[in-house]
Amino acid sequence: MPNIVLILISLLATGWTLVHAGEPSPLQDFCVADFDSTVRVNGHACLDPKKVTADHFFFEGLHKPGNTSNPLGSFVNRPTVNEIPGLNTLGISTVRVDYAPRGVVPPHRHPRASEILTVLEGKVLVGFVTSDPENKLFMKVVKKGDVFTFPFGLIHFQQNVGDGNAVTIAFLSSQNPGVIPIANTVFGSNPSINDDLLAKAFRVDKSIIRNLKSPY
Repeated sequence: MPNIVLILISLLATGWTLVHAGEPSPLQDFCVADFDSTVRVNGHACLDPKKVTADHFFFEGLHKPGNTSNPLGSFVNRPTVNEIPGLNTLGISTVRVDYAPRGVVPPHRHPRASEILTVLEGKVLVGFVTSDPENKLFMKVVKKGDVFTFPFGLIHFQQNVGDGNAVTIAFLSSQNPGVIPIANTVFGSNPSINDDLLAKAFRVDKSIIRNLKSPY
């Protein structure tokens, strides 16, 4: 009998752990973000449902082309929970990217989301790299109507390889996926990462590190 009790306790503990391994199921129809609340939670506190309107679930302008006149040749329009309060607790958001010819979305990662991307116009080179030690590159040129997926948290990138402009739209598995551009993070941190450390990490001279930091 004691062994059976121990087994039951173990099974219950395992089940409890598995049930709580992901985000809990919603306990109400919605939880519109209350940006004025002083309550600190993982996400945002819920606005009083009596104050909620259709505009809390609405965003205007994703159809408008962005200005790609910048060094990267791309423009990212990323409405998250901060722009659409009704996304709070829903675990989803979207992003539109406009690309000039040869424009890029440089290597980056989303610490809280996976991503599925589709091409609306043009031809785009997409790819991601697996984690160390394999560091395997998966890369493909996708065109209008094609879909490509970036796994959770992995470094990925996009580049317009067509003759004209390109447009993609993607959906991410978080209301606030976050974005960590690799170059900005490593060479533009505040305060700056030590030159000697970066020189050893990248196996280059410190003068090269200083040059890489200069744009940031």
